[in-house]
Amino acid sequence: MAALARQIAAELAARVDPRVAAFAAHIATGHAASARAVLFYGSCLRTTELDGQMLDFYLIVSDYEAAYGKGWLARANRRLPPNVFPHEHDDLMAKVAVLSEADFARLCSTEARDVSVWARFAQPVRLAWCADAAARAAVEAAVADAPRTLIAATLARFPEERDPLELFRKGFTLTYGAELRAERGDRPGSVVDFDPNYYAATGAAILASGVEPMAEDGEALWRGFRRRGKMLTLLRLAKASFTYAGGIDYLAWKINRHAGTKIEVKPWQRRWPLVAALFLLPRLLRSGAVR
Repeated sequence: MAALARQIAAELAARVDPRVAAFAAHIATGHAASARAVLFYGSCLRTTELDGQMLDFYLIVSDYEAAYGKGWLARANRRLPPNVFPHEHDDLMAKVAVLSEADFARLCSTEARDVSVWARFAQPVRLAWCADAAARAAVEAAVADAPRTLIAATLARFPEERDPLELFRKGFTLTYGAELRAERGDRPGSVVDFDPNYYAATGAAILASGVEPMAEDGEALWRGFRRRGKMLTLLRLAKASFTYAGGIDYLAWKINRHAGTKIEVKPWQRRWPLVAALFLLPRLLRSGAVR
């Protein structure tokens, strides 16, 4: 475990673009009473392209009441985490997901009943801002659990696989299939190919630690992940229609970018984003743009 902890700590501490660091600090400032850490991850981290893109951040807070007060946003974040909000700073755009420290730790671990958090944080990530040493330690522990959870879940389905890169490729293929995703079919493999050294070192450290498969029946485990994951995608989309101004435009942009479609958002769809999303989804599923 020590090798994995060192690997993750070094990855989290790696330098980010100064504009990313400034954006992360801006996000934290908006939640000064509760902000514990801001994590930067996703396609913009992999490609280093920022202008004209949608950056991905996770804001980790001490608890939801400290972040929002005792209103409905706190209840929504607790019952169906995370809440997601749009942010702009210094001509950059981002979507910011909010989790408490406790939920972040749980959703990166094998206790999580869906893949959405640990699948993302099994990938390279940067700690773009943190409140103090205790916040850094908590993030390091949670993020180190994420790739370990992915490997444990993948071994349940492929118990004989011992090649670190193949485990990550197969694992990401499984996780992409457990959510409604617009990305191309080769996306899981291309994620690994962006940084094979990271995945080789991380996977080797996890295998050396003696990780066990998450469950004896891998097929049943992943059927459950797929069933819950697709339902949670729809529920989170419904919630985002209330928390994410411009969410329907972002949804169309993301699908067009990854699936090669040409969806144009109509004025009525902006006024009624939840209805629009429910209207679009069957058509996208039929066409194969979203799986």
